[in-house]
Amino acid sequence: MKKAEQSKVMWNKYKPFIWAAAAVVIYIVIMLLDGFDMLSRHQKSLLIPILVNVILAVSLNLTTGFLGELTLGHAGFMSVGAYAGCLLSLSLDIPEPFRIIICLVFGGLVAAVFGLIIGVPVLRLKGDYLAIVTLAFGEIIRSVIVNLEFTGGAAGLKGIPRSTTFTIAFLCAAITIVVIRNLVYSRQGLAIRSIRDNRIAAESIGMPVSKYKVLAFVIAAFFAGVAGVLYGQNLGHLSPSDFDYNKSIEILVIVVLGGMGSLTGSVISAIVITVLPEVLRGADDYRMLLYAVVLIVMMILNASPKAQEMKANLAARFRRRKPDGVPGGKEE
Repeated sequence: MKKAEQSKVMWNKYKPFIWAAAAVVIYIVIMLLDGFDMLSRHQKSLLIPILVNVILAVSLNLTTGFLGELTLGHAGFMSVGAYAGCLLSLSLDIPEPFRIIICLVFGGLVAAVFGLIIGVPVLRLKGDYLAIVTLAFGEIIRSVIVNLEFTGGAAGLKGIPRSTTFTIAFLCAAITIVVIRNLVYSRQGLAIRSIRDNRIAAESIGMPVSKYKVLAFVIAAFFAGVAGVLYGQNLGHLSPSDFDYNKSIEILVIVVLGGMGSLTGSVISAIVITVLPEVLRGADDYRMLLYAVVLIVMMILNASPKAQEMKANLAARFRRRKPDGVPGGKEE
């Protein structure tokens, strides 16, 4: 029992470095495949959307998974950041990558400001009421964008510089994961999780519940805005219909499938949900039906106690079978 506890402590200690090394290896492999023209044009087109969905899922997991508040307005923050960053890119005349970096920061900050404005009054609600109000917020934002001239109206914003590269999107996804992971395991993150577990107990010890809820909401909105800028500067155009309530529900589905409060699950689920519709594209008439069936099966398996036990056993076995010198390895 003592050895098992020591191996678990060592695994948790070196886990961030292992994931960082894995991310570097994945990036190098993809760049090599791209350099040797081993990826088709269609496969290349999926790389950035996958990373955008990773950012959206991980950021939403902060409010839905770790804070425990059901919000359906993430697409609204994404649209605000997308239009703000892309409108700025049309007026800036500076070389890359400085332009896209400035646009990413600006789009994220504008989305964070909207998150603060909306979060202060809205987060007093909870449960179904919060979900309905945030969903309404997203639809209000979309309706406003449709009726503004400088956003292109219903026709959308066109002529956006296509500045998003795989490297920039990969770095943004990595930064999102690192920031939110560090926040979750920080003192503030402990407070956020305690609010999820028992709000009344948190309030009884004098914890500023509203402050931490707004903090999580604003940070999630910031990264949603960053994802929106990446999205817009990848396609080269924006349309209000891209940010309707279906987009918010799609992001929520990714979070739920990956597991509430699991960053690793959000990353894996974002990859699966992004790739799955393209894999099923050959079955034109039944693609959406198959997509729905696969989602239902994944949800059932994810909620199954046997599946949870199997995942726990696999994780424990993985730690035990590590080679000597690696966390979880054999000890003499």
